[in-house]
Formats: sequence, C-alpha cells, structure tokens
Amino acid sequence: MLALFEQNGIHATWATVGSLMAQNEEEWRHYAPIKQPSYQFPRYSAYHWFDSQDKIHEEALFAPELVKEVMGCPHQEIGSHTFSHYYTCEMGQNGEEFRADLQAAKKIAKDKFGISIASLVFPRNQVDYPSLQIVREEGFKTARTNPKDWYWRNTHRENLIKRLFRTGDTLVSLGEKTSYPLPQKNEEGVLALPASRLLRPYRRTSLFNQKRITRIKEEMERTARLGEVYHLWWHPHNFGHHPDENLQCLESILQHFKRLEGEYGMVSRGMGGMLNEE
Repeated sequence: MLALFEQNGIHATWATVGSLMAQNEEEWRHYAPIKQPSYQFPRYSAYHWFDSQDKIHEEALFAPELVKEVMGCPHQEIGSHTFSHYYTCEMGQNGEEFRADLQAAKKIAKDKFGISIASLVFPRNQVDYPSLQIVREEGFKTARTNPKDWYWRNTHRENLIKRLFRTGDTLVSLGEKTSYPLPQKNEEGVLALPASRLLRPYRRTSLFNQKRITRIKEEMERTARLGEVYHLWWHPHNFGHHPDENLQCLESILQHFKRLEGEYGMVSRGMGGMLNEE
C-alpha cells in the first residue's frame, strides 16, 4: 500500500491507535492513563480486555516498527485513533476520561516518534460533537466527521435499516452529494472533514465489487470537475483477506486519480494537509 502511495504521489493520514505504538505490555501500561473509560458495558474497554486475558500475544498488539515504516514514506501523516480506541458516545464514560485518553495518545507519539499529532479519527465513527471542544483543547486541529445523511447519524445506535442504506449507497445514490467545498473550522475550532466514501474490501462472493469501484471513480470525477473535496477512507486491515485483489482495486482508483490530476488539477492531501488549504 505504501509503495502504491509513493508511486502515485498520494498524501494520506494513518489514524493510529496510540496503544499500537508501545513496544510491549509494560510500556503500554506505562503510557495508559490513570483515568480510564467507565463504560456501562465493560466489554468496550481495551483495559478490561487486557485484564481478562490469561496470556497476551504482544506481537499481535504492538507494532511501533509499522509506525516508523509509515513515517518513512513520503507524504504520510500519523494521525490519532485515540489511545485505547475510545468510544465517545457510549454510556458511562465522560469527557475527562476522553481527555486523559487523548493526552496519552499524544504523549506516546511525542515521546517515541517526536511527532505532534494534529488529526483525529473517532473510533467507530462515534463523533460526539461536544467532545470536539475537548479535541481542540488538547491540540488537535482537524477531525474526520460523518456525512450528513440520516443513516450516518448516531453510529453508536446501529440497526439493520441504517446498515442496509449505507451498503446500498455504495452502489446507487441514496444520500446527499459525497463531495463538498473546502470547509472552514467549526464553532469548536476544529477543521471537520466529513467522510465521503468508505472503500469497502473485495469479496470473492460479491457480484458488486467492480460496481463499488466504478461508483467511487464517478464521484471522484464529479469532485474534480467541481473543485471540491472527496474524503476516501478505509481500514488497512480490511485488505487482509484477498490482499492481491484489494490492492488491485486500490491501484485502479489511484490511476484514476492521476488522470484527474492531469485533466482537472485534482490534488491529494492528508487530513493535516487540508489545514494549509483553508
């Protein structure tokens, strides 16, 4: 993936859980905040999960070397996905626990890699707008937010209908236009960058793989013609199944971007890079 980004001049933000940056469990516990999320349902807590395990496989949980690899590739930004994959909309937790989590995420990034993280992606897309004030106070400049469509609201309250509409919208237009003019900082003082489209992974049994890619390309082309913003996102681990096919899909999208770059002057920016475009 990094090789494709470098070949095509792609600027990307890697929203990284702070825990991943630790070398081992001992270092992870050193950076873990004293104030931890008091979720109504403890199963949501990474700390509860750790304490319930008989044996921790550190090689599956910690990967600071991957962070270094991303940093070594041109135009890649390390963003935050909070320290513990923190859910801001779950019952029981509070703002000060969220603040402590953000502080831990920024501290481990600064101590280990010398970076001041400016961009945040809320886990599970639980964008709690009151929490954006805390995000700003803790030094973040930009955050990914959700589209305005009703089926992207209150993502902590999921149901089958919302999931069906989100899936259907990857094939035909069921919501609002996915691109938008360059936004300004909101009233919380954070540059909110709504997601445009989730790049869903390739599925061997699906009849719609190519249709989803075609829809993304069509949206990108309309964005380029209008001179607007198109925010494409995905989870790298989604490429774990059928990696060759997923990388081929990504390469096809990046080649389309290069055509739009030449034809319309479309540019690639990570989240932090958008701050310079205001």
